Amino acid sequence: MASLRDIKQRKGSIQSTQQITRAMKLVSTVKLQKARAQAETVQPYFDCMYRTVTSMLARSGNFDHPYLKGGGSPKKAVVVLSSNRGLAGGYNMNVAKLLTESGFSKENVKVYAVGRKAREILERKGYEIAADYSQVMEGPVYGDAAAICGEVLGAFTGGQIGEIYLAYTRFQNTVSHVPTLLRLLPVAVDGAAGTFAGAGAPEASEKAGSAGMLAEAGPADPDAGVLMNYEPSQEQALNLIIPKYVASLIYGALAEAVASENGARMQAMDSATGNAQEMIEELTLRYNRARQSNITQELTEIIAGAEALS
Repeated sequence: MASLRDIKQRKGSIQSTQQITRAMKLVSTVKLQKARAQAETVQPYFDCMYRTVTSMLARSGNFDHPYLKGGGSPKKAVVVLSSNRGLAGGYNMNVAKLLTESGFSKENVKVYAVGRKAREILERKGYEIAADYSQVMEGPVYGDAAAICGEVLGAFTGGQIGEIYLAYTRFQNTVSHVPTLLRLLPVAVDGAAGTFAGAGAPEASEKAGSAGMLAEAGPADPDAGVLMNYEPSQEQALNLIIPKYVASLIYGALAEAVASENGARMQAMDSATGNAQEMIEELTLRYNRARQSNITQELTEIIAGAEALS
């Protein structure tokens, strides 16, 4: 049985840990409020961007463009968004699982890591880390998304990769965060149905919904059968529109990933604080029982000694 000193020391240690987890919960709550406000502010723009571009591509007809047909390389670029810090429950591991459980061959995957934790997990599992943008997660802005987009698009148009995916955590609300794998390029459009089919990976599209962070499609467009006219040309227009479209999706995912990270950390710290409180209560009970037992034993010895002297 543990001594009174051991129980008291352990209780003090847990109380110190509880103070840390409580403080981290409060910090995460404040950060979550700011990140959530940013995610909710930018979401309408990206929803509109998604609907506009997909509607445009659905009415472009059979147009042969690299962004629509893909590259000749079997390699896939995956932009993985995670956090630079731990203590966020299963947040980072769930993002890494999107790739490790996707069925993609390690030899054909290049990881563009945004966040150290998922990068470290994937690096240990043997994935190639093509680039590291971990510093972006400290305060993502649109320019960061554009820079990432420029590098992966350069590799795509240069024939180094044939597909581009985005792995991130979609923010639904404070307690609900959905790991999502989206295919950014090549953009695939079902011309017969006039629907967009390039937003989700084959394995993840059914799980993640039609477009992850993006709103569901609205009512059918009465002009869906009318072909889109481009000036000066389709190729020049798509060369300008698709990079902005991809950069917008990456930035929207960055905003949601930051909100999801702080939400996950807040929940983890809240759970840790609650568990610490339960352990403190249990140790307090054990301490009182041990103290009562020691007092009873001392009284018994005193009474026995007095009787022996009488």
